Amino acid sequence: MKKAISVFAASLPVMLSLCMLWPLMFSTLALAAPAPQFGGSSKDKPRLLTGKVLDSGDSPLPNAIVYLTNTRTRSVKTYIVGPDGAYRFPALQPNIDYEVYAQFNNHKSGTKTVSQFDDRSEVYISLKVNTK
Repeated sequence: MKKAISVFAASLPVMLSLCMLWPLMFSTLALAAPAPQFGGSSKDKPRLLTGKVLDSGDSPLPNAIVYLTNTRTRSVKTYIVGPDGAYRFPALQPNIDYEVYAQFNNHKSGTKTVSQFDDRSEVYISLKVNTK
């Protein structure tokens, strides 16, 4: 019994200090919470990516394939462009980076990034493919 009392007596200051710090811990957490947003922000709205696939002479490349990769999940969406070379990816999440490139007859454009830090709701990117 004496040993149990001494263990309790030794841990009593620690328990008392935790009880005294408990309210401070919650007030700090409440202060660290982000301020509420009124009216929403541009980060809440989905984005639209459009563009054209062009050859080195700035002519459209019909039937080129555009690849869009979500850099967080690595999922890929594709789009086969029409006669005007235009592509469109609607409803992109604003807080994710995307990579986009085009391919035509085994030739590939450079990869471009749609950054989550770009706050435009509509992003236009031309993709040039050197077909020679």
